[in-house]
Amino acid sequence: MAAGRARRPLGPLWLLGPLRLGLLLLGQPGPAAASRSGSPSPRTGSVLRTFTPFHFLVEPMDILSVRGASVIMNCSAYCETPPKIEWKKDGTLLNLVSDDRRQLLPDGSLLINSVVHSKHNKPDEGYYQCVATVESLGTIVSRTAKLTVAGLPRFTSQPESSSVYKGNSAILNCEVNVDLAPFVRWEQDRQPVFLDDRVFKLPSGALIISNATDTDGGLYRCIIESGGTPKYSDEAELKILPDPEEPQNLVFARQPSSLTKVTGQSVVFPCVAVGFPTPYVRWTRNEEELTTEGSERFLFLAGGSLVISEVTEEDVGMYTCIADNGNETIEAQAELAVQVPPEFLKRPANIYAHESMDIVFECEVTGKPTPTVKWVKNGDMVIPSDYFKIVKEHNLQVLGLVKSDEGFYQCIAENDVGNAQAGAQLIILDLAPATTGPLPSAPRDVVATLVSTRFIRLTWRTPVSDPQGDNLTYSIFYTKEGINRERVENTSRPGETQVMIQNLMPETVYVFRVVAQNKHGPGESSAPLKVATQPEVQLPGPAPNIRAYANSPTSVTVTWETPLSGNGEIQNYKLYYMEKGQDSEQDVDVAGLSYTINGLKKYTEYSFRVVAYNKHGPGVSTQDVVVRTLSDVPSAPPQNLTLEVRNSKSIMLHWQPPPAGTHSGQITGYKIRYRKVSRKSDVTESIGGTQLFQLIEGLERGTEYSFRVAALTVNGTGPATDWISAETFESDLDETRVPEVPSSLHVRPLVTSIVVSWTPPENQNIVVRGYAIGYGIGSPHAQTIKVDYKQRYYTIENLDPSSHYVITLKAFNNVGEGIPLYESAVTRPHSDTSEVDLFVINAPYTPVPDPSPMMPPVGVQASILSHDTIRITWADNSLPKNQKITDARYYTVRWKTNIPANTKYKTANATTLSYLVTGLKPNTLYEFSVMVTKGRRSSTWSMTAHGTTFELVPTSPPKDVTVVSKEGKPRTIIVNWQPPSEANGKITGYIIYYSTDVNAEIHDWVIEPVVGNRLTHQIQELTLDTPYYFKIQARNSKGMGPMSEAVQFRTPKAESSDKMPNDQASGSAGKGSRPVDIGPDYKPPLGGSNSPHGSPTSPLDSNMLLVIIVSVGVITIVIVVIVAVFCTRRTTSHQKKKRAACKSVNGSHKYKGNSKDVKPPDLWIHHERLELKPIDKSPDPNPIMTDTPIPRNSQDITPVDNSMDSNIHQRRNSYRGHESEDSMSTLAGRRGMRPKMMMPFDSQPPQQSVRNTPSTDTMPASSSQTCADHQDPESTTGAYLANAQEEDSAQNLPTAHVRPSHPLKSFAVPAVPPAGSTYDPALPSTPLLTQQAPNHPVHSVKTASIGTLGRTRPPMPVVVPSAPDVQETTRMLEDSESNYEPDELTKEMAHLEGLMKDLNAITTA
Repeated sequence: MAAGRARRPLGPLWLLGPLRLGLLLLGQPGPAAASRSGSPSPRTGSVLRTFTPFHFLVEPMDILSVRGASVIMNCSAYCETPPKIEWKKDGTLLNLVSDDRRQLLPDGSLLINSVVHSKHNKPDEGYYQCVATVESLGTIVSRTAKLTVAGLPRFTSQPESSSVYKGNSAILNCEVNVDLAPFVRWEQDRQPVFLDDRVFKLPSGALIISNATDTDGGLYRCIIESGGTPKYSDEAELKILPDPEEPQNLVFARQPSSLTKVTGQSVVFPCVAVGFPTPYVRWTRNEEELTTEGSERFLFLAGGSLVISEVTEEDVGMYTCIADNGNETIEAQAELAVQVPPEFLKRPANIYAHESMDIVFECEVTGKPTPTVKWVKNGDMVIPSDYFKIVKEHNLQVLGLVKSDEGFYQCIAENDVGNAQAGAQLIILDLAPATTGPLPSAPRDVVATLVSTRFIRLTWRTPVSDPQGDNLTYSIFYTKEGINRERVENTSRPGETQVMIQNLMPETVYVFRVVAQNKHGPGESSAPLKVATQPEVQLPGPAPNIRAYANSPTSVTVTWETPLSGNGEIQNYKLYYMEKGQDSEQDVDVAGLSYTINGLKKYTEYSFRVVAYNKHGPGVSTQDVVVRTLSDVPSAPPQNLTLEVRNSKSIMLHWQPPPAGTHSGQITGYKIRYRKVSRKSDVTESIGGTQLFQLIEGLERGTEYSFRVAALTVNGTGPATDWISAETFESDLDETRVPEVPSSLHVRPLVTSIVVSWTPPENQNIVVRGYAIGYGIGSPHAQTIKVDYKQRYYTIENLDPSSHYVITLKAFNNVGEGIPLYESAVTRPHSDTSEVDLFVINAPYTPVPDPSPMMPPVGVQASILSHDTIRITWADNSLPKNQKITDARYYTVRWKTNIPANTKYKTANATTLSYLVTGLKPNTLYEFSVMVTKGRRSSTWSMTAHGTTFELVPTSPPKDVTVVSKEGKPRTIIVNWQPPSEANGKITGYIIYYSTDVNAEIHDWVIEPVVGNRLTHQIQELTLDTPYYFKIQARNSKGMGPMSEAVQFRTPKAESSDKMPNDQASGSAGKGSRPVDIGPDYKPPLGGSNSPHGSPTSPLDSNMLLVIIVSVGVITIVIVVIVAVFCTRRTTSHQKKKRAACKSVNGSHKYKGNSKDVKPPDLWIHHERLELKPIDKSPDPNPIMTDTPIPRNSQDITPVDNSMDSNIHQRRNSYRGHESEDSMSTLAGRRGMRPKMMMPFDSQPPQQSVRNTPSTDTMPASSSQTCADHQDPESTTGAYLANAQEEDSAQNLPTAHVRPSHPLKSFAVPAVPPAGSTYDPALPSTPLLTQQAPNHPVHSVKTASIGTLGRTRPPMPVVVPSAPDVQETTRMLEDSESNYEPDELTKEMAHLEGLMKDLNAITTA
C-alpha cells in the first residue's frame, strides 16, 4: 500500500529521528478527515511487531504536609524493559543527582526530606509529575499531584469566654487557615478534649458542645500542632448556667453556610440554635424531609448539625435547618454543590498503521466542571496543525503518518478539582521486503481530469512493463506544495486507473504521484504532478445572531444560529477566540449552535467569531463579538507598602496597586487592617477608596502598630500584604523645620574602622527621624549612612589604615537635613596592635551595634516605562541565591536629576527587589541608587543607575516671540523666538501662524513651517502699513505643543524703509532695558552718511564718527574700572553665590550641560592687547570668533580671515559666548578669558543712550552685570551689535591698531571707511539661531519692538567685561543714516572731560 515510500522525496523529514513533534506542527487545523486506509494487521505484508505494555501502576496523589516533615510522592511504572523514572516540578525536570534533600527511591517514588517552607521561600510546594521513559520505545507522563505545605501556625480568631444554659449548645471559635485545620486539637483545663457526636470539631477548627452539662465548664484553648513547637491560643472560660426562670428567644449561634465539595469528601453543615426551652432541630433537602434511616452516609449530631460522608452528585441541593422549641420556629439555608474530577468514558486504543495513512485516537471524558483535554506525545504537548487536529472536541486525528509519529499518545483531562491521563501506542509498520520478480514501471500520463474546490479526479495509463494492468493496484501519494508530509489514497479494485481525492483545500497547490503494485511489490513512482484546486464559491454564509456572555471569571458561552445561506447542509462549526490585544487566535470544532469555553483569564476581554462548514469547506466568518470575563477577587496583594509616622496619634500609609494582570477586575478600594503589636487579636479594619494612601488617626502615643493592605473588587477582598510595623511618637513634635545640629560628636579611630558616637540636638521639640553620617578621605561626601533616630553610635568599617577621614553628622526629618557637625580622625597604622578599649555610651535608646554593616544592593537597573515612570530593580548579595526575602529588611530608593544642579534627592521605601518610580519629568536623565536597611543596620548607597524618561509633547509654548522688519525690504519681516521652557524632548520644528485678524479661527491663519531647531524665520510679501498677529507652536517627536500668545506687528509704510513707527516700539523692549537719553537736540538722520548702498560719506560725518567712537570707548573704560574696584572689595561667599547663579542664567537650556563649566570673565581689560585688525574673508566655514555667537551654514557665512582666527587662539583673554553645538569649545568660559563685544561706528537709535553713567545701582557687581546682559540682550543691542562674520563687504573693513602709552588711552580712533565701501548683510530665510532671547512681560497680545534694533554701522570688536547674547536680527539689519549736530558733540566732549577727572580721582585713591 505504501511500497513507494522509500522513493518519495521527503527530504530532511527523515532525519528528524528523536526530534520532538513540535517541529512538524505547522499551520491551522482544517476540517476533519476520516481515516481511509483502515488499521492494517501487524502481519499484513510487514514484519511482525506487537504492542508493548507500558503504563503506570501507581500515580502520585495530592498531599498536605507540614514544614520539616518528610513526604513521599508515589510513582511506579510497568514495562518489560525497566523504565527510567524522572520527576517534573511545575513543568520543569528536577535534577535529583545533586539534590541532598530530594531523592529517587528504587520503585520510582520521590522522597522529599525535611520539607522547606517559609513566607518567602517555598521550594517544595507545587505540582509534581512522574515521567517514565523506555529508550527506543517512548515516554509517558503521570497525572499531576499537588504538594501543599501548611502555612505558619497562626489564628485568625481565638476562643472567647462565654456562658451557656444547661442543655443548650456552646461554640468556641478557633479559626485557622484551611491547611492547618487538620492539625488543630482542643484542651479543657489543659487536658485533651475527647470528641464524639456531642462534642465535635468543625472543619474550620471551631468546637461545638451540645447538651451542655456542668462538667463542660472550664478553661478551653486550641492548639496547632503542625510540626515543631505547638502554638496555643488564648484561654477562654465556658460557664454553665442553670435553666432560666423565663423563656429565652430562639436564635442561631451558628448557621450552615453554602459549600462546594469534591465527590468522596465529607460535609459538615453546622446548625446550633440556643434558647429556652431547648430547641429541637430537623433538616430538609430540596424541601423534602431528610432522615438518616437506612442511610450510612447521613448523620445527625447532637444539637442538630448534619454530617454527609462520601458525597456524590446526587447529594447536590438546598439544605434547610429548622429549629423549633414550641414557642417559635427559625430556619437557615445552605446550598451544597458537588464537583467531580475528570473520568474517562472512552480511553484511547492502540493503533497499527502504515506511513501516509490517517488515524484517529478517540478519548471521551466527563467531569464537573467540564474538563479540558490536551494531548501529549512521548511526554511533549501536541500542537494542533493541518496534520494534527482535535476533532469532536476531544479526539486526536493525525493525517499523513510518517515514521517519526510513532510512540505513545496520552489524553490528559483536567478541571478545577483534578486531572487524569490515559494513553495508547501507535506503531507504524515496516513493509516486508519484496519477493523476487519483476516490479512494475512508473504509471504513464498522470493527469487531473476534474478539478474542483475540494476534490480532484486523477487518471493515468498503465505502466509500460504491464500494458494490460489487470492485476495492478495503485497508491496515490499527495501533499501540499512545500510540505514534506504525504498522504495516501488507494484504488478500490485492481486494474482501476482513476481515483477521486477529496477533502482538499480551495485555491491550494497539491503535488500528486502514482505508484503501481503487483504481487512482488511496489514499482517506480510517476513524475510529480502539480494541480491547484479551484477557489471556493458555494460556501456557507455567516452565522446570524452570534452572542457571547460570561458565565464565570474563567468561562464564556457563545451562541449563534444556522446561516441563512448554507449552500447545503452545515456539517460543523469552528469557533475562533482570541484575547484582546493578542495576535494568536485559537479555535475549537463545535457540532451544535453553542459552546462554553473554559480556562480563560479573569476579567479579560476576548473576541469571538464563528465559521460554518459545509461539504465545500469553511464559509464566511461572523463579525467579532467582544465580551469580558467576570471579575474576581485580586490574586496578588498591593505593592510597596510604606509607613510614615506623622505624629503621636497618626500614621500615613502609602502603597501601589497589585501588579498588572493580577487585579482580576476593577479595583474599587483598599481594605486596611491594623492592630497593636502587643495585642495581635484586636484587629481594626478601615475600607478606603481607590487612592493609594490613607491616614490612620486616633492611635495611642508611643505604641507600635502593624498594618496590612488588601485590594478590593466587587467580588471581595484579595490577598493582603505582609504585616509592617511602625511606632507612634511619644509626644507631638515640630516637623515644620529641619532638626538642629546634634549637641556633640565624638570619634574613636581604630585600624580599619572608626567608632562614631553622638548625642541628639538640644532642642528636643523638633522631630528627628534619623541621622546621616557622611565620611571620606579628606571629604565627608564620599559615603553616607543613615541610621535610626534611636541610635547613638555607629562603627564605620572597611576603612584604610593610616588615613585621614573627615566625618559629618546631620539629623534629618521629612523637611530635610539639619546643620552638619564635623569631626576628623586618622585611622591607626597596621602595626598598631594596642588593645581596643571598651566603648560604652550611657545614653537612652542605645542599641547594641551590629559589628558588620549591610552590603549595598548590586545590579541596580533602570527600565524606562513611559514619560514619567521608571522601574528600578536590583539584587541583594546578602540574600540567598533565590533572592527570597525572609526577614524584616527594607530598601530605600533615591533618585534625582542633575538639572538644576541643586536638586534634592527624593526617596521611597520598598520591601521587594523592585520599585516603580512615578511622577518624573519627560525626557529627563535621572540617577538612581538603592540602600538596604535591616533593623539598626543600613548599607551604603549602591552604585548609581541612570535612565532617561521618554519624550512627551511640549507642554509650554515657544517664548520671547519678537517680530522685526528687514531694513530696506518693508514687505519682509523676521520672526524670532526661544524654545519652550517645557520642550519635553528634542524640538524637531515649529509652525508660525499669522493673520491680520487676531480673533479669526486658527484654521484661517496662514501657516509657515520651520524645520529643525532654528529660532528665526523670514516671511515675505506682506502688505505695507498693516497690523499682523503672530503665534508659534513647537513640535517634537511626540506631537505639537500649545501655541504662544499672539504678538502684534505693523509693517512699515512704503515711502521710507528706515522709518520706524512708534506703535512698533512699545511692546517688547525686554525686562531690564534701560531708557534712551540722546539729548534734546537730536534730529532724525537726513543725509546719506555712509550709506549701506555705497553713497559717498562727507568729511563732517567722519569727524562725528570719530568723536562717537572715542566717547563710547571712554565710557566703557569708566564703567569697567568702577565695577572692578567695587568687585575687589566684595569677595565674600555671598558674591560667589551670585556668580554661580549668574552662570546658570547665562546659558540657555540647550547649553545646560556646559553652563557649569563657564566661569565669570575677569573684570580687568588688558588694554595693551586691544588690537583691531583688518577683517577679511576666509575659507574657514566655521571660524572660532569669540565675538560671533551665531553660527551659520557654509552658504550663509562670510568667513573671517585666518589671521584673525589664529590671533584669537593666541590670546588667552578672549571669551566665547553662546556658540553653536558645532563650534562649542572648552575654551569657552575659562577663567582669564575676556568677553569680546561688537560696538557700532554709528549713532544710536532714538530710544538708546550712548551715555551709560556708572553707578552701584545699575551695576552692583560684574556678575550681576553679566546676568543683565545675558537676560536682556535687546536692551543693549543699540550699543553692541553683530559682528563682521556675517558681513559681505566689497573691501576690507578698517580696524584700529592701538599701541597705548597710558592705560587710560587705550582706545584709538579708527580710520573712516573709504568711499564706495558697501555694507549689505544678507539675511537668509531660515537661519539657525540658538541664542537666549529676552524675557518679555506677559500680555494677551504682544507688540514687537524694532526701535532698539535699528540703524547701525559695521561693528568694531572691543574687549569689555561681559559677553551679551546678541539678537541675530540686530546683527543682520542694515545701517541707517544719521547725523549729530556740532553743539551736541560739544556737550558730549565736555561730559567726557568730567568723566576723565572722576576716573583719575578713583585711580589715585
